[in-house]
Amino acid sequence: MNNFDIPKKARVAVLTGKKKIDILELPVPEISDDEVLVKVEQTGICGTDVHEYKGDPFGYIPVELGHEGTGTIVKLGKNVTKDFYGKPLKVGDKIVTGLKPCGSCDTCKYDPENIHLCPSGEIFGLMPGEEAYKNFNGWFGEYIKINAGGVIFNVSDMDVNLRTLIEPTAVIVHAVEQAKKIFNFKHSSYVLVQGCGPIGLLLLTMVRTIGVRNIIAIDGDENRLNMAKKLGAAYTVNYTKEDAIKKVMEITGTGAEMAFQCTGSPKAASTIWKYVRRGGAMCELGFFVDNGETTYNPHLDICNKEIRVIGSWTYQSKDWIHACEVLKEAQKENLPVEELLSHKYSLSDINEAMEMNISMKGLKIVVLGE
Repeated sequence: MNNFDIPKKARVAVLTGKKKIDILELPVPEISDDEVLVKVEQTGICGTDVHEYKGDPFGYIPVELGHEGTGTIVKLGKNVTKDFYGKPLKVGDKIVTGLKPCGSCDTCKYDPENIHLCPSGEIFGLMPGEEAYKNFNGWFGEYIKINAGGVIFNVSDMDVNLRTLIEPTAVIVHAVEQAKKIFNFKHSSYVLVQGCGPIGLLLLTMVRTIGVRNIIAIDGDENRLNMAKKLGAAYTVNYTKEDAIKKVMEITGTGAEMAFQCTGSPKAASTIWKYVRRGGAMCELGFFVDNGETTYNPHLDICNKEIRVIGSWTYQSKDWIHACEVLKEAQKENLPVEELLSHKYSLSDINEAMEMNISMKGLKIVVLGE
């Protein structure tokens, strides 16, 4: 059995004001028989982290952010013997975390596969207040404590970089599963991905792994479009250099059969409809915070085309298992998903890491747990 020396104190990164993260050294919390202590390896910065860093839209300050993390179990409560799907757990195993449902609502009691819809559910790294960060409840730190009821997945068979991508990949797995309700993917389908940030790039990777050949990637950054090509896009369109709508029509003839809106931009959300053919479908997954209103033409964009539309919100627990398989398959097919981790920063430099993310000069920015 692995034995780890656990220090009495460790560092946590606490958002104490807008664009102000302080590194605090706090006592490492004790764990109960139903909890787990994890040594953090690394954590990806999510767009949600950046929104909170820039403007505190959730009113969470003070908060220890970070929910795309992975690390090593260093202490395990005696009642915690298996992960969410029954895989044995032991000290030394590598894990990622899902949601922390309330455990008492009707969804938790009677529909556990849909715990992402728990009205009182929480996410590690988005738990506000002093008690949360004093209990190391976010991934931006040297340790994280997984509270009783927290969803854990044992992913010891994956390397650290793939593990760091599991959480955002679960987001896109859920989106593709939602899209399957309104669209039948075929190898020859024209599938459009608007927005080539990490979510859009992971999404087109998954679509490629299920055999779709005609993937169209739209973005305004050539570096991101080049990465889209590496990950399986057959066509790329830079909307800053050409008429994107006209180009999509040239590629497809009549428009994309299925489109994914991944930007979080209201302006982009008003444009996505123009790329879709009559009888086509669209999945919206770009808005995990309220970025404002948008406009569309109900007649020309929806009714006249009979476009089918579906939204996607976070993920179900089973999406995490599927996400692991997507990443393994991408690696098997030599799609370089690990290149999405473009920059790595020490915990001490987390403010700089956030600013790099805001600059959009990289792809997935990573903070090391040290």
